Amino acid sequence: MTLEVVREHLLSGFPWNPPAHAWIGLPGALPLAAWVGVHGVSWLVVATGLGLGRALLTRRLAAAAWVLLVPLTLLPVAGRWATGEGEPVTPVPVRIVQPNIPNLVSWDPVTNANDRERLFALSRAACDRPALLVWPESAAWPLEYPHDGLLAAPLAELAARGCPVLVNSPVTEGGRVFNSVLLAAGDGVTARYDKRHLVPFGEYVPLRNRLPFLGKIARYAGDFTAATVPGLIPWRGERLGVAICFEVIFPGAVAELVRGGATLLVTVTNDAWYGDTAAPWQHLRAAQFRAAESRRPLLRAAITGISAVIAPDGALAARLGVGEAGTLRAEIAGRTDLSPQSRAPWRIPALALLVAAAGIVAGRRPRRAGGPPAPVVASSRPDDERKPEDAGD
Repeated sequence: MTLEVVREHLLSGFPWNPPAHAWIGLPGALPLAAWVGVHGVSWLVVATGLGLGRALLTRRLAAAAWVLLVPLTLLPVAGRWATGEGEPVTPVPVRIVQPNIPNLVSWDPVTNANDRERLFALSRAACDRPALLVWPESAAWPLEYPHDGLLAAPLAELAARGCPVLVNSPVTEGGRVFNSVLLAAGDGVTARYDKRHLVPFGEYVPLRNRLPFLGKIARYAGDFTAATVPGLIPWRGERLGVAICFEVIFPGAVAELVRGGATLLVTVTNDAWYGDTAAPWQHLRAAQFRAAESRRPLLRAAITGISAVIAPDGALAARLGVGEAGTLRAEIAGRTDLSPQSRAPWRIPALALLVAAAGIVAGRRPRRAGGPPAPVVASSRPDDERKPEDAGD
């Protein structure tokens, strides 16, 4: 458990696929995260596994039954009560566009133009009524909004039809470059979120100024600047909290968005790098836990899948699989209530660190005087070599 907390923060952190994900299919596991977070569920997974394994190895079937009783009792209760009740809000229409643009071919200019046209065609078809369109990360690459007319014109057309678009684009400002999500509405950019947690050696090179040779090793890494403010994007009474790509695997970052007033969560990602492997599913599970922890609906747009509409209890309301092109349509109502996990996401990690520290201190304390006597070690000397003082033995 402590190692999971360390993994979230050490060297910028990479808390990918924690133990809690193993129980994502068990009823109640996701709603329980609203109370104890992914770390609390991970602790329950590990404790149950260790307890059950120990009981079975020692053939103590009664103990094994007691170990299983804890999750079998706790999870149904969590599933019934942990989702809470949000204030009644009028749902708003949203559309998630998944163009299925693989990275391996998008470098070719002709293929890139065809991919871009498929993205625009899907978006026009999705705009059958006024709705918010959500595009995945890198969907319009290499175009920049609003400077490139090839991108600005179609977005203006969609906005005129009542369909503003959340679009991922680099933004240059004051000599710095941000990886951003912008709301492209009728009057241009109306709001923007800049990525705060960048991918080391992908979007930036750590310590590049102090250790220049690192830049030569990671020569293809980006040079983005991390934002410091968790900005929200207002839209039709909702406040969108955005996480770009792997930002969604960090519980604290998403909890900060919710405490800042986010009523609806959005994550955009480019998982094409992973292909049709387990990784897109693992990334999706992280988004499910963030929705459940915060009791917020979450919209996930992935360029090649898995795009999804996730309910406030973490359940998948709709999804598009890996390698599919299409659109998800949904009516979403945001929430304003705060779950215990959103209020204080540091509780379980802090408890884990305190317990680990206490264990280390206790293990290093010297034995008290008057403790159990040291074991008697028999002498290996022959009887004829015994010293005079041993004669009375």
